[in-house]
Amino acid sequence: MDYSKLLKEAKEKLPDVQDTGSRFEIPVVRGHVQGNKTIITNFQQIVDKLGRPKEQLLKFLQRELATPAILEDQRLVLGRKIPSGLINKKIDLYCKDFVICKECGKPDTKIIKEDRVMSLKCTACGAKHPIKSKI
Repeated sequence: MDYSKLLKEAKEKLPDVQDTGSRFEIPVVRGHVQGNKTIITNFQQIVDKLGRPKEQLLKFLQRELATPAILEDQRLVLGRKIPSGLINKKIDLYCKDFVICKECGKPDTKIIKEDRVMSLKCTACGAKHPIKSKI
């Protein structure tokens, strides 16, 4: 048999694989408005998925949303009414700046501090980039 026939047979025997997308999906905020406060009920799950300290994400959201916030057990209470779409956009921005590698696009990173410069070090591809945003 020639190569092209063997290749065709091999392709026919391969199973159909559906692309399930990325293994890392940024969590969507779940919560509600209570009076003039916004309560995020799944804040701890978001922090666990991102693999960053909750204080760091809290500080970032407070600065970006220009509102005070309080951690109460597993949830986050923001000091004003904020639409969930805006909160999700800010969490996406946080992931882009502080979680996802700029080289390979994987979330397998950690934040390291050398002198006064914070860098994002990827454990998957080894890339290291300075973080321009402040926390």
